[in-house]
Amino acid sequence: MLKSKYILFIILGIVTMSCSSEKKVEPDNFKYYSESFADLRIQRYNVPGFDDLTLNQKRLVYYLYKAALSGRDIIYDQNYKNNLYIRRTLEAVIRTYNGDRNSADFQKFMVYVKRIWFSNGIHHHYANKKFLPEFSVEYFKQLIAGSDEYELPLQNSETPDDLVKKLIPILFDPNVDAMKVNQNPKVDLIKSSAVNFYEGVTQKEAEEFYKSLANPNDPEPVSLGLNSKLVRLDGKIAERHYKTNSIYAEAIKQIVSWLNKAVEVAENENQKKALQLLIEYYETGDLKKWDEYNIAWVKDTSSVVDVVNGFIETYNDPLGYKATYESYVSIQDKEATKRIKAISDNAQWFEDNSPIMNEHKKKNVKGVSAKVITVVVESGDASPSTPIGVNLPNSNWIRKEYGSKSVNMGNIVHSYNMFSNTSGVLEEFAYSKEEIERSKKYAALADDLHTDMHEVIGHASGQMNPGVGEPHATLKNYYSTLEEARADLVALYYLMDQKLVDLGVMPSLEAGKSAYDGYIRNGLMVQLARVQPGENIEEAHMRNRQLIAMWAFEKGKNEKLPNGKTGVIEKISQNGKTYFVINDYAKLRNLFGQLLKEIQKIKSEGNYNAGKELVENYGVKVDQQIHKEVLERYKKLNIAPYAGFINPELVPVVKDNEIIDVKIEYPEDFTKQMLKYAKEYSFLPTYN
Repeated sequence: MLKSKYILFIILGIVTMSCSSEKKVEPDNFKYYSESFADLRIQRYNVPGFDDLTLNQKRLVYYLYKAALSGRDIIYDQNYKNNLYIRRTLEAVIRTYNGDRNSADFQKFMVYVKRIWFSNGIHHHYANKKFLPEFSVEYFKQLIAGSDEYELPLQNSETPDDLVKKLIPILFDPNVDAMKVNQNPKVDLIKSSAVNFYEGVTQKEAEEFYKSLANPNDPEPVSLGLNSKLVRLDGKIAERHYKTNSIYAEAIKQIVSWLNKAVEVAENENQKKALQLLIEYYETGDLKKWDEYNIAWVKDTSSVVDVVNGFIETYNDPLGYKATYESYVSIQDKEATKRIKAISDNAQWFEDNSPIMNEHKKKNVKGVSAKVITVVVESGDASPSTPIGVNLPNSNWIRKEYGSKSVNMGNIVHSYNMFSNTSGVLEEFAYSKEEIERSKKYAALADDLHTDMHEVIGHASGQMNPGVGEPHATLKNYYSTLEEARADLVALYYLMDQKLVDLGVMPSLEAGKSAYDGYIRNGLMVQLARVQPGENIEEAHMRNRQLIAMWAFEKGKNEKLPNGKTGVIEKISQNGKTYFVINDYAKLRNLFGQLLKEIQKIKSEGNYNAGKELVENYGVKVDQQIHKEVLERYKKLNIAPYAGFINPELVPVVKDNEIIDVKIEYPEDFTKQMLKYAKEYSFLPTYN
């Protein structure tokens, strides 16, 4: 999805400052915030409209909900080969430990486990670096010794002591599997990354393997490597596919079982066909079947209930081939969809008027369907840390020939906004009262429009030069950053265009100014609250935001303006605090257009070296003085910079072996939900 999970993310929990532009009917005393630990906070989201669904629609949602959660184990194993072993060990301790559960050490243990649940493994979900326990090795030994041996995931003749010896270096040594995804171009990206997509092969061998399979002249190329692990078998390099009779078979069979039930209550023939093709794909692992499914899914624009389920995003593969499992189930928010539909209906106008080169523009933008959705459940790589908007499918040729679906996750964004009303970030990092007031008035709408434009127009825009091949293969470890920057720039460029006012989706260009204020404020300062002291930026979407903001700052900093000021964006120090202030919004828009043209050219031509230079020069290195200041100012606000969610739970009402209703409940305890999921959806063996 070229997903706004990471796309905008938006900075949510960091810079979304005001209530949603859509009026919401709040349930009585609904609590959006649950708890915080480490640098994380847990929120909840409401699902308005669920009770208005028909019985068959409720049944459909329930079956898709079960299918989504059935694949939960997969993301743990994909993120790191030892994650399931670790998670099940620690969950056994929580269930059976007979020692003092009120001690400071046990509380540190619980924080560590919750961090693993949040990140789907032992590496930070955003920074990719392995996080370490804050309790000692000796206390870990005590925990294992005080737990029920029969509950521990012991293998063959393994003893608890064997388990401890194996896990101590994995958990406590910062040098063992230190990075989930390493993007340093100076090292072997496979060997230096902990993700579990390759075994016994080097980066060079993997690249050569897929290069040998690729046909740059194929007008309908499959997404090579998307649903497989590349391994060395009997001395030869081969793929093991994720399907019902291979890797992850136990979980995939459960997914398929629930999808088969969903087929029986599909809303229409288009949806039924798409679900049947998804089942065939899971059974065969055939990537041509995956493309057929995506085409059918794109064509289904009338269903109220929708689902994304599969191996979709390649962000966690340093080479950009392998996709992680994720799923979310949703229902359409028909009222809020009117705004995003107005944008999608004018997709060709936006493409025609883009500042990119004419040869890189699509002559016929097809089938960009857009809507605002209400999420019912998320799983895999979409949970607990979630997208706020998505655009699928990712295949360039399908998008060109058949179009794409773009969605804004309305109730997720609303939950973020409800929490951040009183966060204090705006008042701390905005320079002027005018900027603060403009943000309070327009920021929520500006965020919605940015997400809409990024997904609907941004990811759907531009085209590849003939014969270049798939961009993730040519741009490699820089693809994700450049693609997200490209989509962000499309959104930014048009957020200061009168067209949005004329369409009636934006009241005035003041909303666009609010979007620019927030983007520069976040890209140059606020997002640094997520980076540890002395470190560079590793996550692709954070790199994207700094790249754009820093490039615009540097390119325009010496420009003399008619008002006597210097710099399109000016760095100002006041009362010991640093601010970045936009002096000329029109000129900044022009800079965004120039950078968009450059990045589209890089993507269209597959120019790896130019992409590398742009990302490394502007998106990676951190100004340590600014960083130190941001950390100090942000710490005073006492808010966690990352947020994730507890899912609602669906409970079927059964009579005579038939579901006669489905109720929705809103649990408040993150730990209880994670333990319930572990009990009900642990289908994979500890080792694959």
